[in-house]
Amino acid sequence: MRKYDIAIIGGGIIGFGTALGIQRKNPKLKICIIEKDDVVSNHQTGHNSGVIHSGIYYKPGSLKANFCVEGRASMAEFCQKYNLKYIKCGKIIVAYTEDEIPRLQNLYERGIANKVKGLEIIGPERIKEIEPHAVGLKALYAPNTGIVDYKEITEKYAQISMENGADVLLGTSFESFSDSRDSGDLVLETSNGEICSKLTINCAGLQSDIVAKKMGINPKLQIIPFRGEYYNLIPEKKDLVKGLIYPVPDPAFPFLGVHFTKTVHNGLVEAGPNAVLAYSREGYKKTDINIRELLSTLSFPGFIKFGLKNWKTGVSEINRSYRKSVFVKDLQKMIPDVKSEDLESGGSGVRAQAIGSDGAMIDDFAIETTDKSIHVLNAPSPGATSSLVIGNYIAGLALEKISLD
Repeated sequence: MRKYDIAIIGGGIIGFGTALGIQRKNPKLKICIIEKDDVVSNHQTGHNSGVIHSGIYYKPGSLKANFCVEGRASMAEFCQKYNLKYIKCGKIIVAYTEDEIPRLQNLYERGIANKVKGLEIIGPERIKEIEPHAVGLKALYAPNTGIVDYKEITEKYAQISMENGADVLLGTSFESFSDSRDSGDLVLETSNGEICSKLTINCAGLQSDIVAKKMGINPKLQIIPFRGEYYNLIPEKKDLVKGLIYPVPDPAFPFLGVHFTKTVHNGLVEAGPNAVLAYSREGYKKTDINIRELLSTLSFPGFIKFGLKNWKTGVSEINRSYRKSVFVKDLQKMIPDVKSEDLESGGSGVRAQAIGSDGAMIDDFAIETTDKSIHVLNAPSPGATSSLVIGNYIAGLALEKISLD
């Protein structure tokens, strides 16, 4: 049996960020990262659009805001230190109707409270200077917003953690656990044999609540998968977008609405995403269905309450998913010059949206602990942006438990 001080379940950016945080605080601890897939960052991390969020959207004082303030700087510094792809391209959040302007002002005030530098409210002429093809009544301009490749970053995290002595166990899925009668440590049953650890940290993302239940936790939430689908601007039209163009988000939802996102991949511009219920936790196509997971979603009381309250929005998102003309119409609010033939099918991602038993979307980080385990049950945006800071925070919780033990 392989023995470790700490076992981390989940090989995404939060899992490896936590491994690095632990190694910085106590390099002598023996760590393993358990990942069920054959590669790291295969799900939420690997399907991320690559934006370094600056902290405009988050309520001051929340974990999201606190993590993001420090996280945005640490991410840029990490990319520059290791010569990873990083572009400071800027971002505008645009108001298209009069009733959106007060919400735009609120975002500005949040950004100022969260110490976002360079923010300014701009009018139509300045919008045209920054994004010549965009329109709008007013916009919030964040000139220091950057873009990266989070899959590349996570691979670098993994490399550094292994150089520092961590074992990365790919193709290894967690199945169950028991207490060791001899040492009192946890014995993790995996698809590749048993692992013994003093402390287990659950960073399993889309599977985090399932892993928690397997470890005897009864979380007051459930992960509901929402698929976000993108179009790409064809190469001949990528110059229509210089940076990032977002609408003012609906405060009732944690989704940011369809937007234009320049990426670090040869200037590729993504358009989207929408937000539709995925029929599988790892369902990146409309045809991907996992009956067991779908039934679990549909029978969860929290989702039933959520669905009854928001069914009109859900129908609208499904309509946009299956009708390109509807998708294009929403994009034309931002850039009227965009035509249907300018868009080609792009990628998709699945967001692990935590919903409480009361039907409310959980919009902040949710972490539960026991004497021998830490469960990161919800790590929403800015999770990737702030992964080094979040990892350091979780590492602090871990070392308190190890030292108490």
